[in-house]
Amino acid sequence: MTKRFDKFDVSVIVCTYNRCDILPDALESILAQETGGVQYEVVVVDNNSTDKTRQVIESFIERGQGNIRYVFEGKQGLSHARNAGIMTARAPIVALTDDDLRVAPDWVAQIKRAFDEHPDVSIVGSRVVPQWKTEPPAWLTTANWSPLALYDKPNSYYTNADNAQCLIGISLRRDVFEKIGYFSPELLKIGASSSEDHELQMRLWRAGYKGLYEPKITVFADVQAERMSKAYHRLWHTGHGKSMAIMGLHEAIDENGRLVEKIPNVITLFGVPAFIYRELFKVTGQWATALARRQADESFRHENQLRYYANYIRKRFQQNAGMREHSPLKEIGSFIKTLARKKLSLPDNKDIVTRKD
Repeated sequence: MTKRFDKFDVSVIVCTYNRCDILPDALESILAQETGGVQYEVVVVDNNSTDKTRQVIESFIERGQGNIRYVFEGKQGLSHARNAGIMTARAPIVALTDDDLRVAPDWVAQIKRAFDEHPDVSIVGSRVVPQWKTEPPAWLTTANWSPLALYDKPNSYYTNADNAQCLIGISLRRDVFEKIGYFSPELLKIGASSSEDHELQMRLWRAGYKGLYEPKITVFADVQAERMSKAYHRLWHTGHGKSMAIMGLHEAIDENGRLVEKIPNVITLFGVPAFIYRELFKVTGQWATALARRQADESFRHENQLRYYANYIRKRFQQNAGMREHSPLKEIGSFIKTLARKKLSLPDNKDIVTRKD
């Protein structure tokens, strides 16, 4: 281990932007750790805030409690902020958290333990459990938690190229960034959704790295009333569909959850795989059924799935608009013929993908 990384066991990276009112609670929870001897530092990255964020951080530094540092990052965006913090980290493990999260008293110790007990693991995800500010609406069941970045499963499991699930509340070995690169600033937030974590983890799996979900690592997320509105959830699913289209998620992960270079023998129309259209029609039927049965949580879940697939398709249309080799009518005709040929299992020596992406 180099001299730079021999002082601390864990570097905690806290990214913040214009949330000086809630930042103190996050920092108090991080500084109140029962570490059991684990040495950690806290790097607070101010992502170009215009409120009193800097004064808040400096007040904590002046208290002299813990090893806390202030880093300013003028380039707007979570990826820029995280990268700035990681580049200044002085520990072999970096733990990422946000200004609206509070961590359990043994959070740092559990992160260190997880990496020590699993030397083959390069990224660890955690439980992120809700702290409701108001009573959640009836439709906001665990099935509708994704827009809130909440996750609470009882058992640990591994992730890798054969089980390409996206972990949240993540900590990573510092050296992986030197091998696969940092978070991608190009993946801007779309609506209420961002995909930096997902894209980085896909790069990890492609490079052969392994992850772990560890429920003993616990984070508490304050859920504000505005994030419990249907408008917020609709906005998130709209942006999420577009983000995943940019990443080509459904073309990269097969039906068994395995990460692949490209799913073989995929029929496409306007750059969209046929199975995406099939999912769109299936979800539309499920939505209609749930509406007829007056199942509020299920109907809203299916509505947002429909919104997700529709925006995935719309984004793919936009990406492929200037790349079409044939007229729309000709491409539709070719698509229908290829579908029929495949259904009838007629022999064909040609690639069944209708156009090159």
